[in-house]
Amino acid sequence: MNLLLRILLSAVAVVILANILPGVGVDSYTTAIIVAIVLSLLNFIVKPILIILTLPVTILTLGLFLLVINAIIILLADNLIDGFQVDNIWWALLFSLLLSFLQSILFSILKDDKKL
Repeated sequence: MNLLLRILLSAVAVVILANILPGVGVDSYTTAIIVAIVLSLLNFIVKPILIILTLPVTILTLGLFLLVINAIIILLADNLIDGFQVDNIWWALLFSLLLSFLQSILFSILKDDKKL
């Protein structure tokens, strides 16, 4: 149940950001849910591999290269999902940062509601 709720909150965050950012688009709410699922899978499967492969660069940049890895994950999702568009890596980077920020807010609200 918790996983389903987190995916739905991520989909809401994707829709909000697609409406705010001109370089990012999502066609429907169903597409936003698919984006949330695919991003979760890519973060679980592909991201650790990319982190290991780029470890020297990540260390040299004091971890800032992880932002680029997140943007690459977003662009990969763009290529995999019809109905989800990201114009370039700069929009992917901004989308990634704002998505993480918005998810942390939404997930903390979810966590606070469970305490009540």
